[in-house]
Amino acid sequence: MMEFTAARSAFNGDSGFWSERTEVHKAACQGQVSELQSLIQRGASVNIVAVDSITPLHEAAASGQTQCVRLLLDAGAQVDARNVDGSTPLCEACSIGNFECVRLLLEYGAKVNPMLTSRTTSPLHEACMGGNADCVRLVIAKGASLEAYDLYYGTPLHVACAKRHLECVKVLLNAGVQVNAARLHETPLHHAAKSNNVDMIELLVEFGANIYARDKYDRKPVDYTRPDTSSAQYLQLYESNPLSLQQLSRIALRMLLGVRAVDVVVKLDIPNRIISYLLYQ
Repeated sequence: MMEFTAARSAFNGDSGFWSERTEVHKAACQGQVSELQSLIQRGASVNIVAVDSITPLHEAAASGQTQCVRLLLDAGAQVDARNVDGSTPLCEACSIGNFECVRLLLEYGAKVNPMLTSRTTSPLHEACMGGNADCVRLVIAKGASLEAYDLYYGTPLHVACAKRHLECVKVLLNAGVQVNAARLHETPLHHAAKSNNVDMIELLVEFGANIYARDKYDRKPVDYTRPDTSSAQYLQLYESNPLSLQQLSRIALRMLLGVRAVDVVVKLDIPNRIISYLLYQ
């Protein structure tokens, strides 16, 4: 308990101080609920920070320790504390795809759109990177910015495509994300082509992805596919055959409605098969 004693003697105020990992961090990380509760009852700060600005709540969220997350929040842990990279506990929970931790942090007021820095990605970026579609749906439902821009990755759709998470791509597109958003002229379709993921390519094109978009190397998506693959054949087919009027109408409707598409389309007095086509569900 020397570490805990030293921590208490150095602590000043409820905003925490700089230290190495403490017993509070350890208990939070390892899911030691009883130990964590005992430390808190004996006066340990729930907002104590390590040298990299990681709080016990960061540790609990990053390890998916939902009970410890709740215990820390009930004891006054700062829900939007930032570590040295600017990541919040919600970012950590989204990164590992722990739905219950994400839900709990949001319930306690975690910002779904924290201010981004050159070293920070948004919770939605992190959820897409981890490939957890349920977490993606949840943060979007809570108002996550679909076009949040990360200097390294671009938009959440760029991330989902680059990491080959098809279900996350589908969720984003159905939520109204801009399919042709570009980072250094590189679109999500470029990422899908690089991974030769024909299902993802088809999905993006169905939502209006520009098959003629050129990146900073003046290369189109098809230029990143191998000639003998179905991905290349699919893109070549679309280059030689224009979209049908039905497809163009669908894309135009989706672009017009944007993020309202799902709410609006399901209320239309049209057959379910048409609704499914419009929403690609």
